[in-house]
Amino acid sequence: MIGKNVARIRKQKGYTLSEFAELANISKSYLSNIERNINKNPSLEVMQKIAKVLNVDLITLLKPGMSREEHTYIDQEWVDFFNELKALGIEKEEIQNYRMLIEFIKWQNKNVSQIEKK
Repeated sequence: MIGKNVARIRKQKGYTLSEFAELANISKSYLSNIERNINKNPSLEVMQKIAKVLNVDLITLLKPGMSREEHTYIDQEWVDFFNELKALGIEKEEIQNYRMLIEFIKWQNKNVSQIEKK
């Protein structure tokens, strides 16, 4: 899915595989493997390079069928969420500090649901 999106957008922008690989600083063979879905899970770093050269966001690469309205809605959800955090007095520099807490809660919820299944 990701590979088809990358190939489609690359071709729409008029880049050859070689040109695009050079601009994105990715090997031509690796890019080809992504586009042919041989590598179905490229790293976030690679996806960011691809998105930057194609001048699109990651959502566009990951979810091709999403309408502009849905995309805008998701973006607005995040804006609203961050505005709520700001209203609570949490600065953007502090958000990373809360990541460990969020990861712990996710881990805890996963373990609780596994115990409940037994």
